[in-house]
Amino acid sequence: MKTLANRAIIEAVRELAISAARDLEPDILDALVAARDRETSPLAENILEMLLLNADIASREMIPACQDTGICTIFVTLGQEVRLEGDLGEAIQEGVRQGYEEGYLRKSVCDPVTRQNTGTNVPAVVHVELEPGDQCRISFLPKGCGSENMSGLKMLSPSAGIPGALEYIVETVINAGSNPCPPLIIGVGIGGTFEKAAIMAKKSLLRPVGAPSARDDVSRLEEELLARINRQGRGVLGLGGCNTALAVHVETCPTHIASLPVAVNIQCHSHRHKEVVL
Repeated sequence: MKTLANRAIIEAVRELAISAARDLEPDILDALVAARDRETSPLAENILEMLLLNADIASREMIPACQDTGICTIFVTLGQEVRLEGDLGEAIQEGVRQGYEEGYLRKSVCDPVTRQNTGTNVPAVVHVELEPGDQCRISFLPKGCGSENMSGLKMLSPSAGIPGALEYIVETVINAGSNPCPPLIIGVGIGGTFEKAAIMAKKSLLRPVGAPSARDDVSRLEEELLARINRQGRGVLGLGGCNTALAVHVETCPTHIASLPVAVNIQCHSHRHKEVVL
């Protein structure tokens, strides 16, 4: 049994909040470089070069890569042999609060009824899962709502089948147009229940950009979706080209015989994600 103090969680989350806003991970930077190198539109190629320059300036100058520093979704995988000192939820929220204050990050969270800003960018949305072991893994995903707002979920009938699911996914991305700031990463959840599909779609964004599903049949769906989306030609920032999306990540879960939930969570080109293991 290992003991994990609240202060360690607070400090870890604080650092994740600050670094996620400033430093894009190698997977998204590599994906943007690859997109630039295969781009067929000179305008889109130029924009991709500017996006890479923007990311470089953000990291060197220690300023946010995007002015929308997002609402935070945090996935915690907690080992069953970890003993917590204090309240895990409170520690996470305090870490977000400190990170957004000390990192001079825009605070965007407000009450849904009054629209009054909380002034702290909390509460973050937190999901906790248990697993064997003595570690605590915290995955931090701050998400701007230009992309989040264009996401969707539909409860299809089983008769729609996978063809119907693919049609809905492509339609959702294409209808989003330039609003989510393409090139995009598309997270998809198929199956489970209403909320399970949405969580799978969001969590799939934590997979390294372009890393295929472990299931061969699902990885083929990912390839088909990416090709169909990019054939539409919406392109970088909606200005044309062959890079509307950088990757499609599909997660699945068994579902009820009378149901086929499909969730699409769209992520922008400023794909901020960080992880720490305590």
